[in-house]
Amino acid sequence: MRLVTQWAFGVFALDQASKYFVVHVIDLWSRQRIDVVPPFLNLRMAWNQGINFGLLSNGTEIMRWVLIALALAISTWVWFWVRREPHSRIVHSSAGLLIGGALGNVLDRLVYGAVADFLNMSVPGIDNPYSFNVADIAIFTGAVGLVVFTGRDKTT
Repeated sequence: MRLVTQWAFGVFALDQASKYFVVHVIDLWSRQRIDVVPPFLNLRMAWNQGINFGLLSNGTEIMRWVLIALALAISTWVWFWVRREPHSRIVHSSAGLLIGGALGNVLDRLVYGAVADFLNMSVPGIDNPYSFNVADIAIFTGAVGLVVFTGRDKTT
């Protein structure tokens, strides 16, 4: 379980450090947009009150707490599920990615009332309106890793 904890802590720290830097140090909160390598990589401030792509974002305070509770419940379930029986190192790493990312977004909801999204990637001719963050990348990667690698050769 040490590997799960290390990945979760690392992702959580990287996510929160990147959000602090973008929101407070370079003041993306006020500037709203910074073109880094247009159109491939841009910083676009977005406060996501829902889940991916703004789903379930109705702006109510109760939904904020429902999403916090859901993220904590899923993180807890994944932790105990991985702990319950032997899994490969890649499954433990995937669980840590998912848990660290989920907890990073939970802290945003507690501190800001919404998740701070700021990474935006597009291609020439197609303007992607959505932003994401390090936690979102970790959650997605961790979830895919759990699906793909669970049930394979189980080693501790």
